[in-house]
Amino acid sequence: MCALAALALGMPASEDYQGKIKAWRTDREKSLKADEGWLTIAGLHFLEEGDNSFGSSPENDIVLRTGPAHVGLITVREGVVDVAAPAGETLSVDGREVRTARLWSGVGGDRPSIDLGALSLFCHLSGERLAIRLRDRESDIRRDFAGLRWFPADESFRVRARYVPHERQRRMSLPNNLGDVFTVPSGGSVAFALGDQELRLLAIEDDGELWLIFRDLTSGKETYPAARYLYADAPDEDGFTIVDFNRAYNPPCAYNPYTTCPLPPPENRLPVRIEAGELDYRAGKR
Repeated sequence: MCALAALALGMPASEDYQGKIKAWRTDREKSLKADEGWLTIAGLHFLEEGDNSFGSSPENDIVLRTGPAHVGLITVREGVVDVAAPAGETLSVDGREVRTARLWSGVGGDRPSIDLGALSLFCHLSGERLAIRLRDRESDIRRDFAGLRWFPADESFRVRARYVPHERQRRMSLPNNLGDVFTVPSGGSVAFALGDQELRLLAIEDDGELWLIFRDLTSGKETYPAARYLYADAPDEDGFTIVDFNRAYNPPCAYNPYTTCPLPPPENRLPVRIEAGELDYRAGKR
């Protein structure tokens, strides 16, 4: 059977491969539902220069669903973020009781977390905008999560791809779903064939792997409209890697409105249907 016919008909995966994909998908859903998973993100509050109050009272700039009426002040000064407890009180930051703490210095590293029972607050950068991201282990989104849905595993969507380096390293500017723009490194693209189609995706270097952000002709129909994500191993010594669309998954904004998700560059909008990987999420439908 020719490659195009295999793609059109959909070739079932071998039993061993089916088992590996099933295990990977089970782990993916488990990570989403974990205490530190994306389903526990319950708020995104952009910070103003100066003082930003937080607590359960509606008088605060950041209103929490539970806890003391006035927990403290988060202060932004020229890109540096600090937190301070009210006079005579303390806050729990990364498990330590403190009067004040630095939450963001603008130079990377750890992002300390303010802990309030089931809630935690920590800094997040969306493009150039500083925000406080709220995590709630008892969030409605986590409690009501309806589970993931997938196309059947199909090995014709697992392809060998050639890594094509750029002439020089690129810095790509990508918008996210809120319109903020951030810059990511790209050293090349992956080139591969699906059926009789020669395709290419720009790749982002991410902790030793290739991160592929793409859309295809299923986007907005069977799959999430904005994008799907996929990781591939760094190229081997011969310059090849494996792109397995059965492992394509939705960004967190498919389930959670409080997350920020980068969108694909124009080059990564594929003119074919990728009937593999994760389907669009259906909230409330199990």
